[in-house]
Amino acid sequence: QVQLMESGGGLVQAGGSLKLACEASGSIYSINAMGWYRQAPGKQRDLVARITRNGTTNYADSVKGRFTISRDNAKNTAFLQMNSLKPEDTAVYYCIALSWATNYWGKGILVTVST
Repeated sequence: QVQLMESGGGLVQAGGSLKLACEASGSIYSINAMGWYRQAPGKQRDLVARITRNGTTNYADSVKGRFTISRDNAKNTAFLQMNSLKPEDTAVYYCIALSWATNYWGKGILVTVST
């Protein structure tokens, strides 16, 4: 089992920045990749960014150039640096850890971008 603890969400004005963190614990040896999804009210949960153990990243088109995902393997933590935030980035952000057998989800953290 893997447990994920998210932090760093909150309220920010448009154009501002936030940094999310997701710390994994438990069977961390099984984690191949970590990432972030988000779900806005009334919408489906979509991929924001993902990073593999060796550092390969991929991003949703809507956040390319604004968001950066990184990973500290020694601390079992993934980060999402979000810059130039827009109101449409408002959502609950979920951390995900992808392992050999299954995927693990965090509880989610709210990011609200005001106009």
